[in-house]
Amino acid sequence: MQIKNELTAASLQTKLDRFWEVSGEKIKLINKEYDNSKGTPVFTVNGKYTLRGWTEWTQGFQYGAEVLQFDATGDESYLASARRNTVQSMASHVGHFGVHDHGFNNVSTYGNLLRLMNEGVLPENEWERNFYEIALKISGAVQARRWTPIRNGQGYIHSFNGPHSLFVDTIRSVRALMVSHLLGHSYMGENDLKTSLLERGTLHSIATANYSVYYGEGRDSYDLWGRTAHESVFNTNDGNYRCPNSQQGFSGFTTWTRGLAWAMVGFAEQLESLPRFTDEELAPLGGRAEIERIYLKAAQATCDFYIANTAADGIPYWDTGAPQLYQLGDYTTRKSDPYNAFEPIDSSAAAIGAQGLLRLGKYLNDKGQSESGNRYWQAGLTAVDTLFEEPYLSTDPTHQGLILHSIYHRPNGWDNVPAGQKIPCGESSMWGDYHAREVALYLHRINKGLPYYSYLGAVK
Repeated sequence: MQIKNELTAASLQTKLDRFWEVSGEKIKLINKEYDNSKGTPVFTVNGKYTLRGWTEWTQGFQYGAEVLQFDATGDESYLASARRNTVQSMASHVGHFGVHDHGFNNVSTYGNLLRLMNEGVLPENEWERNFYEIALKISGAVQARRWTPIRNGQGYIHSFNGPHSLFVDTIRSVRALMVSHLLGHSYMGENDLKTSLLERGTLHSIATANYSVYYGEGRDSYDLWGRTAHESVFNTNDGNYRCPNSQQGFSGFTTWTRGLAWAMVGFAEQLESLPRFTDEELAPLGGRAEIERIYLKAAQATCDFYIANTAADGIPYWDTGAPQLYQLGDYTTRKSDPYNAFEPIDSSAAAIGAQGLLRLGKYLNDKGQSESGNRYWQAGLTAVDTLFEEPYLSTDPTHQGLILHSIYHRPNGWDNVPAGQKIPCGESSMWGDYHAREVALYLHRINKGLPYYSYLGAVK
């Protein structure tokens, strides 16, 4: 990746303004054309959203996008739609015991709406506030129920694959537990046993740092600084770690870049959250200094790996060990090519990862570490600068997607290969479009001097 040090957040405002114009048209197009009775839209095929997957994990992105669009533009039609859709459609996600995606679905909807009320953008309404808060409280506890204990009193929130499975994705979903805890809630078990949601969220984050992220310390023959494994497999009989695996990447020993991106933004957000917890709360979990050290190491390692293994313009290919990637030569020195004949780009990883780079950069700059902070910040701006123009910004008025060249599941062959192309390209995903809106709102609010955009805004 070739970082553009001349970029500033302000210099991207013209692109951000255009982005929100296009974004609004895409939301209107989906609302007009998509039949929600079929299920939640997941990714596009020939420019039209369709559904496919294991679980309902993208509906929060669909309706959360409307909240973000209102936040950025002030157009109350999006707010009205978001409120209506959240009430009508999101309750099943609050009580969904079968997924690890509560931070995606519920913090993106109930959380964003509550954040706007806390900021005074929405008028204070006691019953509306209570509605959002109870949803977020329950969501965090339901997420925490998916608990697998491992050695030395540690544990993790297991994926939908089962108790043996730790997904790197869930580091971005653990915010559901943090919000619920800060709203005063706990996980209640048999005989009224009360378990701290901060404890479970923190232990999960530490397990992710210890097992999902590599640090070049000799864990296996493919141990590189910042590499991630999509899935970490444990023996649930004795709590021992067994091996890395991958569901959507090429292998357990290569790096699926969307999983990498989830870790980048997830650890950066958890670093930002630490000041909201007291020393007394954090002491039994290792203490503030040790937890910060773990999170910062994981955030820096993953962001460094992204920078080192991404095309010059900040957009990654779908897996850094993809089998035909060698055909592209030293792709890190050239602009990304979504129309190449060998391996797909995953623009959704860029939309997610850019936010991680920016948040980590700001975190370090606020700590006075300007050299490393500026490097991550500028890398994030570089990725956004590319993402918010063609060929990634979708300007075709008939295409329902916002950000093109997203990949869902390359190994399963779920992604559309357009006529005349040899690999999947030209399509969008609900998570890629949502996270592009998140990073756009993040920069928009900084440029406009508005309150800092954080999931913690859901807590007054």
